[in-house]
Amino acid sequence: MSILERATSLHRLVFTQDSDFLTIASRWAKGGHDFAGIVFGHQLEVTIGQAISFLELIAVCMEPAEMRNRVEYLPLK
Repeated sequence: MSILERATSLHRLVFTQDSDFLTIASRWAKGGHDFAGIVFGHQLEVTIGQAISFLELIAVCMEPAEMRNRVEYLPLK
């Protein structure tokens, strides 16, 4: 089972700093598969503390359906 499959079955976002994962997710979506959502933060642009704060903000302000098949990039602007 892939990370996207597992996260989606658990209704969980995937947080990643791996840009290759975005390519995998793009292929996944183009193949007609849904996913619960991805949050991407480049290692040089966001600290772990900032990422945690942004993830908390997303968890509080967004419903799971709003993140479905969506990629958010950190830092949020």
